[in-house]
Amino acid sequence: MSGSALYAQEEFQEARMQMMDEIQEMVRDTREYLGKSSLNERVIQVIAKVPRHEFVPASLRPAAYENRPLPIGDDQTISQPYIVALMTDLADIQPDAQVLEVGTGSGYQAAILAELGAHVYTIEIIESLGERARATLARLGYLNISVRIGDGYHGWAEHAPFDAILVTAAPEQVPQPLIEQLKPGCKLIIPVGSPFRTQSLRVLEKHANGSIHTRDVLPVGFVPLTRDNTQHD
Repeated sequence: MSGSALYAQEEFQEARMQMMDEIQEMVRDTREYLGKSSLNERVIQVIAKVPRHEFVPASLRPAAYENRPLPIGDDQTISQPYIVALMTDLADIQPDAQVLEVGTGSGYQAAILAELGAHVYTIEIIESLGERARATLARLGYLNISVRIGDGYHGWAEHAPFDAILVTAAPEQVPQPLIEQLKPGCKLIIPVGSPFRTQSLRVLEKHANGSIHTRDVLPVGFVPLTRDNTQHD
């Protein structure tokens, strides 16, 4: 590790530990919604490992480990660490899983999934964000992440079916193509609701016969899912 990288690790270590404490405190505070008071230990370890400061604008690096969303440009945000941890935990990611992420944003969530051993297929509709995330992930050495610029509403059929699908922006309805691209026995994690109003973080699990079990986990607030107006069904 270079001297500058080592300095950055040391500089943020205390803030990172504080973030982890706050995440675990929020999990305990929301246990009535979640049905449990702790997250999978693998998820906790990965959240603690991934350098969130690498995924935010340089001017916001001092705030990188605050447990809140931060702006990343183009009216988009990097999600609150608690929400990233929760969505990752709900998805139950296993090593070698094929995972689809809709809404690459900064690339932070994709890095978390990749650290769990998944191959991540992530789609970002805003080209500047997608290219920036691709460059960041490559610089950090993530070889198991494929970034695509496009409308994530339609998923990524060439690599379906997926062992998990995570959506990091909120549509008003669950996109049918994503349900179709989910492998039986696996989960789609998605915020659903009207723009700029309280939404619901929803878990859809597909059974072997193709039926869907839906559970609303807790109220959330996400940016709306951006669509390509020329590609709407």
